[in-house]
Amino acid sequence: QVQLVESGGGVVQAGGSLRLSCKTPRLITSTFNSAVWKWYRQAPGKQRELVATLTGGRNTDYAESVKGRFIISRDSARKTVYLQMNSLKPEDTAMYYCNRNHPELPWGLGTQVTVSS
Repeated sequence: QVQLVESGGGVVQAGGSLRLSCKTPRLITSTFNSAVWKWYRQAPGKQRELVATLTGGRNTDYAESVKGRFIISRDSARKTVYLQMNSLKPEDTAMYYCNRNHPELPWGLGTQVTVSS
């Protein structure tokens, strides 16, 4: 049963923007709101990397490589977590996934982001 549905990826030129979405159709709103949400990415041949964290709906933390360019947020009414990605670089190319901190949900299929130079 799908619990995380990522979307919004695509092919973009360097310097462009994308907004990723992570829908959580099976969570009730209170569970969604109480969770710490994270976006991860995994490039071919590399380990999964934590990109952004959202705690309490407004406290954010980012990997150094994306700080100042990415913004994590949520919409409680839609039970959706977002990742706004600006000033994209070729090194941002990866499959992107979301999940909550604990306990983790079954991983979704992710959404592919490809940044061309």
